[in-house]
Amino acid sequence: MRRALALALTTGLAVPATAVAAKPFTDTDLSPTPVIDKSLIAHQRAAKARRDDARANAPLAIPGYLAAIAACESGGNPRAIGGGGLYRGLFQMTYASWAAVGGQGDPAAAPVSEQVRRAATLYATAGPGQWPVCGSA
Repeated sequence: MRRALALALTTGLAVPATAVAAKPFTDTDLSPTPVIDKSLIAHQRAAKARRDDARANAPLAIPGYLAAIAACESGGNPRAIGGGGLYRGLFQMTYASWAAVGGQGDPAAAPVSEQVRRAATLYATAGPGQWPVCGSA
């Protein structure tokens, strides 16, 4: 085989494919190619969404004083809207009081955990007088 290769090189003749020694194949000859499984990605995203929903809907320990205010103000309904649309959510907060404690958007559309956190902040900074009827209960 070497002789045929040497002869072909010196005479300019074509070398048959069988005359060239094949290099053994190794795994290092291949560069890694990422495999993207779109169904796996979709499954992972759906699982994350389910976990996020479960966290958002998990039972929440509300301090007693806030639970009493929520029961009085909205009957415990986090989507309650009263006062002709002026008071919203579990704690019947106005848009202004909601924004004052860092809330954005509609209080009634916020998760319960956020409503509780914002009400606790409002209670800590302004006291129970923010709920004139239910804050003194």
